[in-house]
Amino acid sequence: MADQRRAERLDLPREPRGVRLPRVDQETFGRWAEGIARGMGTALFIVYMTLVLVLWFVWNTLAPEGIRFDPYTFTFLTLILSIQASYAAPLILLAQNRQSDRDRVALEEDRRRATMQKADTEYLAREIAALRIALGEVATRDFVRSELSRLAEELDEAAQRRQRLERRLRAEADARTGDGLDEPRDELDDDHRGDGTRGAGASRPPES
Repeated sequence: MADQRRAERLDLPREPRGVRLPRVDQETFGRWAEGIARGMGTALFIVYMTLVLVLWFVWNTLAPEGIRFDPYTFTFLTLILSIQASYAAPLILLAQNRQSDRDRVALEEDRRRATMQKADTEYLAREIAALRIALGEVATRDFVRSELSRLAEELDEAAQRRQRLERRLRAEADARTGDGLDEPRDELDDDHRGDGTRGAGASRPPES
């Protein structure tokens, strides 16, 4: 009853029916196929195969008839070579497909790395351009030296002007605080002032 309900449910996958083939590890079988294809593609395999064929021909041609296991026309040898060819072709194709997959993955990885390197190169180019612009606005040693020289000259000129001004003020102060006889007399010193009085330095007229 429970199995019938399970078979009627639509949310569960249906179990496969029929003959179940044995599962093969694709990676392990692929490595094995690549090993065979790599071995068959070497010069050593060709030499060994040539020696086996020569021995096969010599034995089944020159040996006594009673011990020949594959007489002329070499039917058994033809069958073996046909079986070898029928298996060698798919193994070689499988190895080539795996190599193509690896090449595609390597190509995608190279493309990804090239994209990253291009992005890094563009970033570095922008940073270098920014540094060049920033360095263009930074004061150089010669510019700082010229500015310091100009400021030193301005300070020297200001000090000289200040010294001349101090000497002038000192001379005027000495002139104001010095002896009156040495000073030039003004015209108002001997004339009457505007209110009818004489100046302090004027002499009185003689009495009669």
